[in-house]
Amino acid sequence: MVQTSSPEIRETGADRRPPPAPEYSSWISQDRSTDAAAVAMRQEAAELVERVLEHYRNNSTHEADGQWTEPVANYLDADRWQREMDAVHRTVPLPLAMSAELPGPNTYKALDVLGVPVLITRDRQGTVHAMINACRHRGAKLIEPGCGVSKRLTCPYHSWSYDLAGELRGVYAEKTFGDVPRTGRSLVRLPAGERAGIVFVSLDPAAEPDLDAWLGDLQPLLEGLRLADCHHYSTKELTSPNWKVTLDGYLETYHFASLHPKTVFETNLSNMMAHDTWGAHQRIAPALRPIAQAAELPADRRDPGDCVGAIYWLYPGLAIAGGWRHKIAVSLVLPRTATESVTQQIILLRDPAVTEEERHAADKFGEWFYEVVRDEDYATTYGVQQGLAALNGTDFVFGRNEPGLQHFHRTVHAHLDSRAAR
Repeated sequence: MVQTSSPEIRETGADRRPPPAPEYSSWISQDRSTDAAAVAMRQEAAELVERVLEHYRNNSTHEADGQWTEPVANYLDADRWQREMDAVHRTVPLPLAMSAELPGPNTYKALDVLGVPVLITRDRQGTVHAMINACRHRGAKLIEPGCGVSKRLTCPYHSWSYDLAGELRGVYAEKTFGDVPRTGRSLVRLPAGERAGIVFVSLDPAAEPDLDAWLGDLQPLLEGLRLADCHHYSTKELTSPNWKVTLDGYLETYHFASLHPKTVFETNLSNMMAHDTWGAHQRIAPALRPIAQAAELPADRRDPGDCVGAIYWLYPGLAIAGGWRHKIAVSLVLPRTATESVTQQIILLRDPAVTEEERHAADKFGEWFYEVVRDEDYATTYGVQQGLAALNGTDFVFGRNEPGLQHFHRTVHAHLDSRAAR
């Protein structure tokens, strides 16, 4: 069941009580898989620890070559927002679901993306499909947003039914309605594919995305995380401001000490990270506090999951935090309008929560992320959005220590320029 929250109900100021940080446990040090992806992932993780350790020893962070300025008008202009949606979200393959949300045959996830009702399914053979969530009779929505299990997709309006591959299987009272040829009356399909435990969907029915090329050299690292083997525990939703205002907060560690002094900063060092890019995608790798003790250990005794909080970020808006641990928080940011987006927080577990103690730990983990994002990150970014109009005509400046922001905005600009050149 998807739960929603409005920013108006959050506590603020002195009344807010920051939630205690959850206890983390490393998975990467316990993984004994010997396939190529797992071995490559562990090797790369060890190398990443060495890079972050170098920043710890030097009290430094990854720096871009220079600063970047972004006109405030680029956050405000509704016409530009529409061009961004056309050049990005209606063009590139979107990461819209985790494989764990469709854990077996006859499962589905329904969600709205830019006003498009999207239905993702896994049929009885285990193949993933995506389609427009609208009956071919009169367009009624088949499934309400959320995840579930169903052998048939039955329209609530007139009971036309489809299988999980989207094929029309039943027409209520067809004798009086008249014969309906099944060919050509299946649900409208959207291109979909599954890679590394993530389901990608294109909103353009005519698109032919090459997911292997889209992910490039990042794909083996994602496969090494074994996200497809995880278990979906919960999903919650939060409303959030303009998609770029929202995502700016996900792509730097510069704010940890000031914005999260009693939460994130208790486990992460501030303004200290490694940064990598793969095409449009990137990873920020903040230093975790136990790195201070790991610095005194030989390399073969350092646990990457204790030293580095690697966050893999798939363009245009999926963040995977805690991929080296037993509990993983996935954030999916989807634009709604020029001034609003919605964030799905998806909690994945390496092992299913069976006992009351395990469920309590999973609940605490999910609640911590939810409350920190709602009460600290999004409370602040809503304030940013309120100030945009007054700042119109000026620029925001991204520092050398904010390479993730710079890469994100350069990529958006590149997609706009590419579409304009067609």
